[in-house]
Amino acid sequence: MPTRLEDYRPLSLWWDGLDEVGPLRPSLGGDLDVDVAIVGGGFTGLWTARELLERDPTLRVVVLEAETCGFGASGRNGGWASALFATSDAMLTATAGPNAALAMRRAMQEAVDELGRSAAADGIDCDFTKGGSVTLCRSAPQVARAQAELAEAKRLGLGPSDLTWLEQRAALERCSASSVLGATYTPHCAALQPAKLVRGLARSVEGRGAQVFEATPVRSITPGRPGRRAQAVTDHGVVTADVVVRATEAWTATFAASHRQIAPLYSLMVATPPLDDATWAAIGLAERETFADYRHLVIYGQRTADGRLAFGGRGAPYHLRSRIEPRFDRNVKVARLLRETVVELFPILEGVDLPYHWGGPLGVPRDWASAVGFDRATGEAWAGGYVGDGVTTSNLAGRTLADLICGHDTELTRLAWVGHRSPDWEPEPLRWLGVNAGLLAAQIGDASEHRRGRRSRLASALQGYLDRPSLIP
Repeated sequence: MPTRLEDYRPLSLWWDGLDEVGPLRPSLGGDLDVDVAIVGGGFTGLWTARELLERDPTLRVVVLEAETCGFGASGRNGGWASALFATSDAMLTATAGPNAALAMRRAMQEAVDELGRSAAADGIDCDFTKGGSVTLCRSAPQVARAQAELAEAKRLGLGPSDLTWLEQRAALERCSASSVLGATYTPHCAALQPAKLVRGLARSVEGRGAQVFEATPVRSITPGRPGRRAQAVTDHGVVTADVVVRATEAWTATFAASHRQIAPLYSLMVATPPLDDATWAAIGLAERETFADYRHLVIYGQRTADGRLAFGGRGAPYHLRSRIEPRFDRNVKVARLLRETVVELFPILEGVDLPYHWGGPLGVPRDWASAVGFDRATGEAWAGGYVGDGVTTSNLAGRTLADLICGHDTELTRLAWVGHRSPDWEPEPLRWLGVNAGLLAAQIGDASEHRRGRRSRLASALQGYLDRPSLIP
């Protein structure tokens, strides 16, 4: 395990851009008794620690991180602070009702601004720029999916100030990619440098009085029961607490007790060097809009504060038995496809080097539904299953967990995702077969739609596997 911060620079472009050097924070030095123990030093854990101490500065809060704060998805993601929520409007409406679905969407929109305000209040310069997000339509099937999303938003009660249609010319003014027919645009998104944010949050919670231990893997979480409080068991000691918060996202699958709750799926990225003004004039993104399109296999990108194009996408395989290994963080085949996609989107980048390539796992629950919850009887709290939309959702999670743990009845604690329990994933090898079949279907479907200009029935049918609660009892 690395012992110095600079050893983590290869994790991502974002980590390579940090000024921090020196040793890691100390590991846990023995058994400890606290009020709240948080397992995981990423966005979820750190926002939760911050918000708990905002509400009650007398709380004894400890954060236990296996590597260093921001090692996981928090330091490797696409840098979108968006209002995207993993569960669709239609699914939320079907399961919780239209009012609850609308409240969830509004909470996510407000969380984008709250994240920016909190970072500024804590003196964290994370290149936060709220330029909105543009999702391009580059084929007839993509236009149809965009129109369906707009119709669903209208039914929910959202208006043009939330999501609006851009005709071709207006779309190209924001993002001048190839083959654009139109786009949707939402102002509820900011681009940021995630590693700067997560490292700043770690300093912030320490300044509020939390103890943060790095290089301290938690091996198990023991629920509380009458006469015994909850515990987080590490290699360096046992932390006993009134509340133990599991904030481990993709790494939730590494615990025996929660092995089938989350499937770790990999998302990979590439990035250019800083581009000149003429190139950016041809590409657009003048307000640092984030961008994507309506293909099946997710892509995402942003213009960084220092003028790079950072671009990512899915497509890396799911690994049998939910394995998470450093060698999976880079995939030569996927990196080549990402580079080809960048040039196909922006032909002006033909011949431009993309020296950065990185990735990591994100957490996907079986029903693709993010959740936050707290069981006061056992002292267990949890949040996660963000399906790649965790930058903003983790801020909402941290504030919600703080209210739940402190016993506050608020609008946040009444949101639809509170207390949700996703079904387990299928046992192997069904899980491996199903997830990778869905990924392959998305790739084949996108190629078919690009070539034929018609909706891919294969992609819709096979990706439906990932939308069903379970294939087995």
